[in-house]
Amino acid sequence: MFLGLTTRPTGWGSHWSPSSDVLEKVMGFRSSIAAVVMPLCLAIAAAGSAWAQTPAGQVAPPIAPQAAETEAAAPEQNYILGPDDVVEVEVLGRADFRTRARIGADGKIQLPFLGDVEAANRTSRELGEQIARALEAGGYFNRPVMRVEVVGYASRYVTVLGAVNNPGLVPINRAYRISEIIARVGGVRTDGADHVIIRPENGAERRIDLKTMAMGGAEDDPYVSAGDKIFAPTAEIIYLSGQVRSPGAVPMNSDMTFRMAIARAGGITELGSERRVQVTRGGEKLKRVDLDSKVQPGDIINVGERLF
Repeated sequence: MFLGLTTRPTGWGSHWSPSSDVLEKVMGFRSSIAAVVMPLCLAIAAAGSAWAQTPAGQVAPPIAPQAAETEAAAPEQNYILGPDDVVEVEVLGRADFRTRARIGADGKIQLPFLGDVEAANRTSRELGEQIARALEAGGYFNRPVMRVEVVGYASRYVTVLGAVNNPGLVPINRAYRISEIIARVGGVRTDGADHVIIRPENGAERRIDLKTMAMGGAEDDPYVSAGDKIFAPTAEIIYLSGQVRSPGAVPMNSDMTFRMAIARAGGITELGSERRVQVTRGGEKLKRVDLDSKVQPGDIINVGERLF
């Protein structure tokens, strides 16, 4: 017995048809098979279609790693060589041609076989191509593969002076913004002003507010160029005396008010009073003092005792 089919009775003759319940079971079995097979066929067809659309042997390039490598290599590749820069030159696979040379004041380096070679005012890639052509033209190597690496940056720099923690020359091997240069010299000292002055090698002097530079857009933090000078001035000083907790000289900034200056000095003591504030400016006492007005360099602020 299979799927409810019964054997045909003997002697029935050639005309025999299954019962209706048998037909229903057969049709149900076919539907079950179709429900399983059809999705599988569709999945195989979709996979085959996708495979057919991909050229054989094609592998997607590693975009992210290549982009990172390109970005990392860009500074050196775009750096323009100059006097006192140090380069390492090598023909790959040849131990007899590998040297490290400093570019002289005349812009040249000394290389094996070639002697003096112009190196200044070129990128490392351009210098490598130039050396490869010279070696091949001289018959020293056939299609040499060059590696030129900058191992010492000295020709292109920015000068940073004034109230910074590490003043001096800052070599630049790529495009740097002012904020990056200031960070490289340790930042502005606590007694520094709230602005720096940049004097380009060619162009007008410009004052850059530090707060605006840090919080503003790209136009508030411009790029520097080789030869630029950045000066961080010392902050102007005001003086506080009398009934404040820390009397003495206080560095001022451009937005400082009398109230802010008193706060910088620790605030008013229990014996002092805001109504007893006197300000001497340019040798003369101000007749009226608004604590929310701005101070000026050299102001002398005295907080008197309260009247009981």
